[in-house]
Amino acid sequence: MEAGSARGTVVLVHGGFVDGSGWQGVYDHLKKDGYNVAVVQNPTLSLEDDVAATNRVIDAQSGPVTLVGHSYGGAVITEAGTNPKVAALVYIAAFAPDKDESVNTLIADPPPGAPVPPILPPEDGFLYLDKEKFHASFAGDVSDEAAEFMADSQVPWGVDALGGTISEPAWRKKPSWYLVATEDRMIPPPAQRQMSERAGSTVVEAEGSHAIYVSKPDLVADLIEEAASKVGSAAR
Repeated sequence: MEAGSARGTVVLVHGGFVDGSGWQGVYDHLKKDGYNVAVVQNPTLSLEDDVAATNRVIDAQSGPVTLVGHSYGGAVITEAGTNPKVAALVYIAAFAPDKDESVNTLIADPPPGAPVPPILPPEDGFLYLDKEKFHASFAGDVSDEAAEFMADSQVPWGVDALGGTISEPAWRKKPSWYLVATEDRMIPPPAQRQMSERAGSTVVEAEGSHAIYVSKPDLVADLIEEAASKVGSAAR
């Protein structure tokens, strides 16, 4: 293994509207605890491109990988997680599609009373969240200043990425963990519970917004370390 990776290797995959810098708190915690950590910067133009970007990062690692995805990143790790180097999957308030499903199919029929994400009409094939509603919907437990920055630094999310379908869900063959954010106003908690149950994931619930990976990085890192240690012990 690489220097500093005695505890294992973690690859972090961001979701839509944001980039990999949101993982910094989680990254810092994992690094402090001795993990080798890589952060994917997905273009979020298409699922195929994002899976390819994620696989390039996975392939560059020298040991087994614990692959982590937030939100749309869950779709990415579901497809990229079939990479032979991936030992475990960790979903953080994330989509976990099945074969032939996409983010679009998972959000097509929201339950009655579910909060509706303030996604603006597409512009040139890209989606944005309404900046005025970003804080309440995406990052309710993040500071005003941090939420404003996240809203103003949004990464355009390509419409094609939402339509990308899964060919072979990695969670069918590999162990998975799932963090349900109970105050999520982007992916309803009942939907998170349903997806995690279907995937057979080890589930932890915590009070937090969709941006729980930003607001509670230590809690998120602890779950990732649980997954990494379990598969590390099994490997040994």
